[in-house]
Amino acid sequence: MSLPIAPSELILNADGSVFHLHLLPEQIADNIIVVGDQGRVETVSKHFDAIECKVSNREFTTHTGTFKGKRISVLSTGIGTDNIDIVLNELDALVNIDLKTRTIKTQKKSLNIVRIGTSGALQGDIPVDSFVASSHGMGLDGLMNYYAGLDLCDEPKIANAFMKHAGWLKGLPYPYVVEASAKLLKQIAFDQIQGITATAPGFYGPQGRQLRLAPALPDLNEKLGSFTYENMRVTNFEMETSALYGLGKLLGHDCCTICAIIANRVAKEYSKDYKIPIEKLILIVLERLAV
Repeated sequence: MSLPIAPSELILNADGSVFHLHLLPEQIADNIIVVGDQGRVETVSKHFDAIECKVSNREFTTHTGTFKGKRISVLSTGIGTDNIDIVLNELDALVNIDLKTRTIKTQKKSLNIVRIGTSGALQGDIPVDSFVASSHGMGLDGLMNYYAGLDLCDEPKIANAFMKHAGWLKGLPYPYVVEASAKLLKQIAFDQIQGITATAPGFYGPQGRQLRLAPALPDLNEKLGSFTYENMRVTNFEMETSALYGLGKLLGHDCCTICAIIANRVAKEYSKDYKIPIEKLILIVLERLAV
């Protein structure tokens, strides 16, 4: 039996729920859809046959219910890999740590976690309002460098090839690369465009945008878009997938991201109404997750 985890490390609320998500173990399903926007939680759960519970704290809102007989939770994460760090660790704690004794369970549970997001395409041939599934997450964010075991999930040959291609600056984080769950890609994204998704730690400079401040790598988008490795290419940019894949892999959960492309950074195009493809994507994911 493992030693109890200290209260300063595993913080619980007065009702025994995990600190940020405010959830109890019985309030989450084994199949979880994560979205960035709180408002998108209801956009997903409106399709449920029934809703068991609704829990909200800060940017984290969770609805758990059933869709065609399958128990599913939908949870908002907010923006960024720092929030994914909170969400993945607390979801794992809910299923793999006994919160009453604060000890790690002997028998581990694996969750299915599908991220439905929005993203910008880095290839001119990927149309606005299409869908892209992330075969890999390339972490420009640095989060997984703080965890022991990065070597167990990282694909350094891809990362090193990209750093050489991009002329990677020494002060930037190591761009780790983690593969998606093959099971979920096959189940959810078998007919979607697939490619490497670059995950940035910000929306402006880290994604090559310039307002008043110039980015350190002004040609980052061009370097990403022109990079290939064994017939794989970087298809899109967003802010969560690398951490989702890295933490999911180390914690033993199956993770997959599918994004609606709402902008094409090469063609300088933006969706006329991105809510339409998001609604379509939500239904696709729900139907396939319920199988």
